[in-house]
Amino acid sequence: MSRPPLPPAAAAVLRDLRAAASREKREVLARFFRTGPGEYGEGDRFLGVMVPRIRAIAKARAGAPPEAVDALLASPWHEARECALFLMVGRYAYAGAPERDALHARYLAAAAAGRVDNWDLVDATAPTLVGLHLLDRPRGLLDDLARRPSLWENRIAIVSTLAFIRRGDLDDAFRLSDALLGHPHDLIHKAVGWMLRECGKRDPDRLRAFLAARRDAMPRTTLRYAIERFDAPERARWLARH
Repeated sequence: MSRPPLPPAAAAVLRDLRAAASREKREVLARFFRTGPGEYGEGDRFLGVMVPRIRAIAKARAGAPPEAVDALLASPWHEARECALFLMVGRYAYAGAPERDALHARYLAAAAAGRVDNWDLVDATAPTLVGLHLLDRPRGLLDDLARRPSLWENRIAIVSTLAFIRRGDLDDAFRLSDALLGHPHDLIHKAVGWMLRECGKRDPDRLRAFLAARRDAMPRTTLRYAIERFDAPERARWLARH
């Protein structure tokens, strides 16, 4: 079955991306994002466009309507989905409350449909389209995302807390880190360690207490990320105890 034609604004974005594409970069990106059989990005397809260029295209096409964004989110090309997400993040900064609600809902729907399907897509968008959106709202959604079977929705849950951490609100980051300590995937171990490290910038003693209480249950990758800002002797002590 042939695909329906893209909305004009989506077709224009795709033309821009193709014009910026490189076969050499396509091969590099496919390896970097682990698209081989059994790898976390299995089956993803790349045009070969680097992030600064994708951001520039999103900025130039900032007026793309919602139907164009939805069409790009449904694209098999990684860079098209990434550009759609950058369009959403850019729009969120200037939108009123009803449109922000719509952008947040569109993002969650795209994640549930498997469109936000690699760590770069999550990390560039979740702090805004989920984290900022929940700043003054109940945050039970994050616990729900953390429990889902999707690796990417799990990562959205923990990375979204970066928006709270930046405002000195660390409780959700510590709580979700605790809930995800037993996760089987290395990409969650890294994300949890990253958020713990960010918490440690604001409250190093609270981070130390968290690590001490969970040292035996914590993946070594998580610990390494969490202690990156400690001085070398302290890092060595933590790793020796693990």
